[in-house]
Amino acid sequence: MRRALMEGLRSVPSVGAVITGQAAQLPFFVVDSDGEEVEPVSACLRDLMLGDASPLTCRSYAFDLLRWHRLLWCLGTGWEKATEADVATLVGWLRTARNPQRERKRPGSAPAGSVNLKTGKPSLRTGYAPATINHALTVVHGFYSFHGRFGDGPVMNPVPVSAQRRQVLAHRSPLEPVPFVRRARLRQKVPRQAPRAVPDALWDELFAAMGCDRDRALLEFYVSSGARASELLGLILEDVDWGGQLIYVVSKGTRLRQPVPASPDAFRYLGRYLAADGLPSPGEPVWRTRRGESRPMTYWAMRRVLQRANDRLGTNWTLHDARHTAATRMAGDERLTLAEVQTILRHAHLDTTGRYLTARIEDMHDKLQEHYTRPRPQRSYPAGYDPDDIKAVFGG
Repeated sequence: MRRALMEGLRSVPSVGAVITGQAAQLPFFVVDSDGEEVEPVSACLRDLMLGDASPLTCRSYAFDLLRWHRLLWCLGTGWEKATEADVATLVGWLRTARNPQRERKRPGSAPAGSVNLKTGKPSLRTGYAPATINHALTVVHGFYSFHGRFGDGPVMNPVPVSAQRRQVLAHRSPLEPVPFVRRARLRQKVPRQAPRAVPDALWDELFAAMGCDRDRALLEFYVSSGARASELLGLILEDVDWGGQLIYVVSKGTRLRQPVPASPDAFRYLGRYLAADGLPSPGEPVWRTRRGESRPMTYWAMRRVLQRANDRLGTNWTLHDARHTAATRMAGDERLTLAEVQTILRHAHLDTTGRYLTARIEDMHDKLQEHYTRPRPQRSYPAGYDPDDIKAVFGG
């Protein structure tokens, strides 16, 4: 069975589920096929929440641990008796299995893994990404580390680690480059991708596809402030500083209310949107839906706005591409230092901001065309030298 799972000949039954909890210390928990709560997972998730993790982190860990327990249930192995062979089976299964999230496509969508010729961005492939597999290994390792403190579970953590890598990274300054250390066994190679900034011409085309001032204001705020999608959608009227041209957002990492500058055009479109649709009530989100009953705009509603524009333009841009575009524009502005860009984008480390200093092929198009059409240099000789003599001596 292990070999069949690793070779993609068998699949793991989709039993159990992740359920939304009612308590703040356990916003999500895992149940088995009988609907019974899996207590070892709940204990680990409670400990995770005590460390001030966000509910979305708890949800992500719950799904990874559900996937792990589904495999153990399929193999007939108790969680406390898992070995490294079970972890290897998990990795092999994820490398060959189809990701069910990739199958939620609309008719006419691009094939999985294909590249959009207009944007240059590939579609998500059918399986699990290497980063997803590595995240699953990290979660499972943390699950057994937690229970190992109380003497539960196997004697050895079944997820292999690289002691050398942990030792090197533990004493590294964030200002120093990351040294090359071999990754632990079963860990996947994750390529470092260049930022997905939208070229100016395609950005103008995308902006023109917006159908109302609300969507124009949102898109302009995204590209001028660099705010994340969820941060901007949580904006309330009290968070808008019209005179200072600032908005206050709750940062994803620190969860602090921080000021972020935005362009005058963003505030102009926001004013036009509020003048037409009316001001929200105190404490209510600024962005509201326009179809049906008025309600706060969610991430999925804004994503649908972008999907409709992509369908008309034949592109595959995402909301996070706007943040990459803002960061690339700021990093390429010689009047802004890298430290200033880091402050605006609220990056924890300067090397994260430094990724946006790389050159892009689309920005070099004109230079490359000039390079390709430039005539080849002609060989010449100083006066007094016979070309035939040069050819006889040096060849030609």
